[in-house]
Amino acid sequence: MTDTAAVDPRQGELTLSERFRWLTSLRYVLISFVTLFVIWEVGVRLFDVPTYLLPPPSLVWSEFSERWAYVLQHTWVTTGEIVAGYLAAVVVSIPMAIMIAYSRFIEQAFYPLIVFLQIVPKIAIAPLFIIWFGFGFTPKLLLVFLLSFFPIVVAAIAGFKSIDDEVMELARSTGAKGWTTFRKIQLPHAMPSIFTGLKVAAALSATAAVVAEFVASDKGLGYLLLRYNGDLETPMVFATIVVLSIVGLIVYYAVELLEMLVIPWHVSRRASAMDAGGV
Repeated sequence: MTDTAAVDPRQGELTLSERFRWLTSLRYVLISFVTLFVIWEVGVRLFDVPTYLLPPPSLVWSEFSERWAYVLQHTWVTTGEIVAGYLAAVVVSIPMAIMIAYSRFIEQAFYPLIVFLQIVPKIAIAPLFIIWFGFGFTPKLLLVFLLSFFPIVVAAIAGFKSIDDEVMELARSTGAKGWTTFRKIQLPHAMPSIFTGLKVAAALSATAAVVAEFVASDKGLGYLLLRYNGDLETPMVFATIVVLSIVGLIVYYAVELLEMLVIPWHVSRRASAMDAGGV
């Protein structure tokens, strides 16, 4: 059949060393960032750029090192919003995708509504959440949820619907049906697409949290960005952006690590591991 990995996920399973060999490729990421910071530092000093326009990395680090504890307090707030909203999106979107993929009635009734909600700009409905739920945690969670929900649903639906009819016929011929077919064939086949949606949503979740904090908040990294920007403390603006980016990267790579552990048999994971091992 055309997709043997979907039938037997154990085939082509990675060894433990292969699973973590991709970490060696991170040295290139570090080299890229070090090069960027060196060019940035030299360029700012060489052209005498005002620090309120573009501070050098050394000044950003100096300012951050003096106020890191204060920034960390707000980092936990934003991280909580990101994780809670993202997990809520995962819990709701995957069962919704299953229902839409296997029920034509639910697809016709609810999928257009989901698309409509995605098209509506989230920044436009954020003030409504403030009116309805106040200035607390709930409106931030809802905005992260909405921005993370759609990519997971769309990718999961595509995964569940893309299974080859020949594979299903083969499964039926062996007597497999119902829950067994779903667990052994349909779900493993859809997992690569689901993880694609999960990674896209992970990348968007940090943006959603900051947008929510921009609208109305007295804490969080979005609040700090507005405050430092208003005070023309550009070094701290850059420091806050870096911290926010690190939080987003942690969420993204946590999903990537989970993908590597859950579907090591998939061709994309094996290719990544082999590329990392061959460098």
